[in-house]
Amino acid sequence: MKIAVLSAGSWGTAFAAVLADAAGNDVLLHARRDEIADAINNSHENPAYLPGITLPTTLCATTDPAKALAGADFMVVSIPAQSLRANLTRWAPLIEPQTVVVSLMKGIETHSGLRMSEVITEVTRMPAERVAVVSGPNLAREIAEKQPAASVIASTDETVAKTLQQACLTPYFRPYTNSDVIGCELGGAVKNVIALAVGLAGGMGLGDNATALLMTRGLAETARLGVILGADPLTFSGLAGVGDLITTCSSPLSRNRTFGENLGRGLTVDEAAAATSQTAEGVKTSAALLALARRHGVDMPITEVVVAVVDGRLTAKEAAEALMARAPKPERYGS
Repeated sequence: MKIAVLSAGSWGTAFAAVLADAAGNDVLLHARRDEIADAINNSHENPAYLPGITLPTTLCATTDPAKALAGADFMVVSIPAQSLRANLTRWAPLIEPQTVVVSLMKGIETHSGLRMSEVITEVTRMPAERVAVVSGPNLAREIAEKQPAASVIASTDETVAKTLQQACLTPYFRPYTNSDVIGCELGGAVKNVIALAVGLAGGMGLGDNATALLMTRGLAETARLGVILGADPLTFSGLAGVGDLITTCSSPLSRNRTFGENLGRGLTVDEAAAATSQTAEGVKTSAALLALARRHGVDMPITEVVVAVVDGRLTAKEAAEALMARAPKPERYGS
């Protein structure tokens, strides 16, 4: 397979390495900066995003998106969610008729409320069958270190999902297939917001009970919205649901949890962004998710207080108090 990966951030680079390690792939990674492309080609390292990790010698990089996309069977896109539309508008004329577009992104577009696969089909005008999604507990550095990991490849076309599954199957990376694109994308987007809440709690000095509370009730929020949007509720009990949620809420490598911790310690949003250095998708996705939930009449109280903290309308302490002051109710599916 000829595979183009755009672009060379931490997850894009790590997944490009997986593809290069899988048998039979010709992988070309697009980098925005010459120095990153040169480092990958000459030193087999991405010092800006994965310092100290040796990349496969077969992985090559370019700053020319046309060169990357020429003849590609798959176009793998890994950029910040809110920049997808603008970048894809520039890249769309370069996409060849046979190319399948694969989203590694976990976010919701702020002004439209669209999932990433929906943005892709809208901008490129390609059918949904030519779009796939990769989601799951995928901490980039661990995968780049070849630690065991698994993920879900979701597509409405079973052949597309199975072909991509074989293209990224390695001894350390195990992909599963799923037809539930909605559920896989929604699980990946909401878990970032819940991780912000978990980080807030941790930054305040709260313990494991609070973490468990936020994770389990966060999963309930995800399922409520997912079912309304047409997702299979069983998806949220798998890798793209609870698996991704556990990783993002628990790992110190999680950008969203780290961002939340900094807010919980009293940093402003701008200060937390500077301290985190890389994009925490949950910050902007939280408002888009809340708007989407309200449009469909879905209650998402954790998401609501995260948005209020990010907007400066609540402190972390006030957010915790607001959640604990909610009226008691029975715990059951959908509640």
